[in-house]
Amino acid sequence: MEMEELGRRGKEASRIIGKAGTAEKNRCLEVIASVLWERREEILKANDEDVKAGRENGLTEGFIDRLTLTEDRIGGICDGVRKLIQLDDPVGVVEGGSLRPNGLRIEKVRVPMGMVGIIFESRPNVTVDGATLCLKSGNAVLLRGGKEAIRSNLALTAIMRQALSDCGFPEDCIQLVEDTSRDSAARMMRLNGYLDLLIPRGGAGLIRSVVENATVPVIETGVGNCHIYVEKTADPEMAEKITVNAKTSRISVCNAAESLLVDEAVAETMLPRLKKALDAYKVTLYGCPKTRTILPDVDEATEEDYGREYLDYKMSVKVVSGVDEAIAHINRYGTGHSEAIVTSSLAAAEQFQREVDAAAVYVNASTRFTDGGEFGFGAEIGISTQKLHARGPMGLEALTSYKYRIMGNGQIR
Repeated sequence: MEMEELGRRGKEASRIIGKAGTAEKNRCLEVIASVLWERREEILKANDEDVKAGRENGLTEGFIDRLTLTEDRIGGICDGVRKLIQLDDPVGVVEGGSLRPNGLRIEKVRVPMGMVGIIFESRPNVTVDGATLCLKSGNAVLLRGGKEAIRSNLALTAIMRQALSDCGFPEDCIQLVEDTSRDSAARMMRLNGYLDLLIPRGGAGLIRSVVENATVPVIETGVGNCHIYVEKTADPEMAEKITVNAKTSRISVCNAAESLLVDEAVAETMLPRLKKALDAYKVTLYGCPKTRTILPDVDEATEEDYGREYLDYKMSVKVVSGVDEAIAHINRYGTGHSEAIVTSSLAAAEQFQREVDAAAVYVNASTRFTDGGEFGFGAEIGISTQKLHARGPMGLEALTSYKYRIMGNGQIR
């Protein structure tokens, strides 16, 4: 189907779903969750074909991990859909208002965006997360995934479209671009008049391409060069647990730590301890000259390493003189995603949270918590690393805009 036709159909569907009540939308979400679970074998079969093709094409283990669905992961996806049902519907919420001296009553009200586009790579869970978040917030969605996950995405989309039809909604509230060529992505980026918002989810190359080439409104998401800074007063055991968790619990996600900063006052003791803990997971370290003085067997870090999102069992390491240098390093090389300090100093914690420029800034906790579910938003449409119009994990409210309702009784100007 031509991109313009997908846009036209989606726009028409958006006007219908935008008028739906909360109860109607929640009923459809429950049907989607139930049917996805009932038809999980069909989904897993399609996904197995994608994973097999990915391995044959030499995809990295991190990429394969993002691509892979399991019964547990499908269960988690269904749980995420059901959690959306429990969340408040932002549509129609009155955020403020005033009665003007001339008698006009003005209200600011949340409304759906309309039609949302999502361009993403190899994570089929995004297909469901994106579609159901858009449904709950009253939007139609146009999904364009990568070729690596096309079989999985086709299966998931077909199931959700059938559920929409069974619930009396237009199937075109959820559409998938089946053409995975670069040309289809380029045409989607220029779908002016149809797409009200475009959200890219993937690696740096994809996000840069969308931001630089799209003529429709874009929210920049997701590249995560996240840091763990072990400050001189940090509890060693806590620092070890947080570093290992942030780096190794799931290497392929954007909230995984890619860089480690250690205060020079504790580097002699902390670096060997952290290396030993990371060695258990076969993490390769790339260190600054001071790091390599203490750990002579680690590889030398380049300028590129400090700014790299590895999505692998790799990590850059730098010894810093204190909080000021740590913050300066993060603000230079970070991507505005998630940053963490491990410290027992209230002053260091407050300075770090005040001065680090990122969507999520942690004290004594892993960066892995930057997630819509963990923040209580249900599933997420992405993690915005920009400052307009949303920042951090993007839940339902980030998929709405607002309008003003003005009530009068004959006023003229």
